[in-house]
Amino acid sequence: MVRIAFFGLMAGALTMGVPVAADDRSNGADGADRPLVIAHRGASGERPEHTLAAYELAIDLGADYIEPDLIVTKDLVLVSRHENELSGTTDVASREEFESRRRTKTIDGRQVAGWFAEDFTLAELRTLRAKERVGNIRPSNTAYNGLYQIPTFAEVIQLVRAKEAETGRTIGLYPELKHPTVLLEQEGIDMVDLLVRELRQAGLDGADAPVFVQIFEVGPLQRLDQRIDTPLVLLIGPTGGPYDEPDMRWSDMLSPSGLAEIAEYADGIGPWLGHALNTDTMEPTALVRDAHAAGLIVHPWTLRKENGFMPNTLQNDGGPAADGQYRRLWSAAIDTGADGFFTDNTRELIELLAEPTE
Repeated sequence: MVRIAFFGLMAGALTMGVPVAADDRSNGADGADRPLVIAHRGASGERPEHTLAAYELAIDLGADYIEPDLIVTKDLVLVSRHENELSGTTDVASREEFESRRRTKTIDGRQVAGWFAEDFTLAELRTLRAKERVGNIRPSNTAYNGLYQIPTFAEVIQLVRAKEAETGRTIGLYPELKHPTVLLEQEGIDMVDLLVRELRQAGLDGADAPVFVQIFEVGPLQRLDQRIDTPLVLLIGPTGGPYDEPDMRWSDMLSPSGLAEIAEYADGIGPWLGHALNTDTMEPTALVRDAHAAGLIVHPWTLRKENGFMPNTLQNDGGPAADGQYRRLWSAAIDTGADGFFTDNTRELIELLAEPTE
């Protein structure tokens, strides 16, 4: 059953109501009328993603929520990485002592070779160091390679609470469970149980908790809906459908009837931006309107500024690391009326949202 229809942060306090028009929203942590700023993997445009440094910088820049992707260790500790395969975001491939851990696994139907977090204890993961995942697009972030450890989810919560005490404002958490069905089927690890335990221990399992839990799968969200009151969000990919429901397609689920079904177990959707905005015409689709009619909040992903992430028509000269025409794209995205946005560039999105509108 849906617990809420809308969820926001305003003036450091939690507010709840119903989805309203973009002109009337008051979602910002400073009370401004604007969509929520969700720091995607932290301030990942300025620091290597999913590090405490990236999360702290995003908070300092004014993000309403920080978003840790959660994977799990062999000894059942939730930690923050983009994927359970570690070589893209850590120095594990250069560690001779872990060469024997290399293996090939099937992840959501794809063959993936590398080193997987669930084959390492937390103590072993602590010896690794984070690195920039897309160094060709964010070369300045490579200066921080080797400085940071992999944080646990408990440490991310601890950081948020310390920053709340320091700043006097509420800072939201937006954790994503990565591949929970695969981990349950292949390793016997129940990430839903682990997350429920951690949220309860932290007092973050209630409907008024400054938390959204997000997953690209239906079954784990339905299980969470039965066990906690924390707001839940179904992530929506560009094509295909949820891994755990092979007969479902995202396109069908985004119809008015499909959105009504989602609203039976989730409070919102996190769609790929292209579902909410036609990036060729810069015109909104019907998705935000239809989702609001179903009682769902909408948080599209992901607002980024570099050419390497831009549609071809919005790229500027200078290669993949140069800024594209992001302000044009982001302004059109904001005009869709979505309730919040995932962004790698907290600084720039807050600056854009602070500009007066005509």
